[in-house]
Amino acid sequence: MTLLGIRFCKVAAGDDAPALAESLGDGGLGLNRQKMEMPEGMEGFPGAVFPLDEGSTDSWVEIWQANEHMPEMTMLQLVVDDADAYAARARKTGLDVQGPFDAHGERIYSVSELPGGMALSFQSKLAEG
Repeated sequence: MTLLGIRFCKVAAGDDAPALAESLGDGGLGLNRQKMEMPEGMEGFPGAVFPLDEGSTDSWVEIWQANEHMPEMTMLQLVVDDADAYAARARKTGLDVQGPFDAHGERIYSVSELPGGMALSFQSKLAEG
């Protein structure tokens, strides 16, 4: 079992999301922001992704605006080589694991009730084809 990447996700309320993205990007730290298309019919802040490096598929910071489908939260996402194996181990040790959910080309599990209220997911790429 191998950790391949780390993603940090912040879902912020109201104007905090675009302000946070600006602070990480050109208006602050100068992190490179991935170009994103505004989804059809969407207005306002489309979200922001700051990859570790150009083309990175495993490590980044992502910022989203809270809405009725995505509540305000902070989440650590671990990209692993075999999410199913991590899920089996986590369940064996007594962690409350939900999933799997297959989305965006990944197999995703989440863990609830980590100490301190930290939200955590771990995921691995699905086989192509």
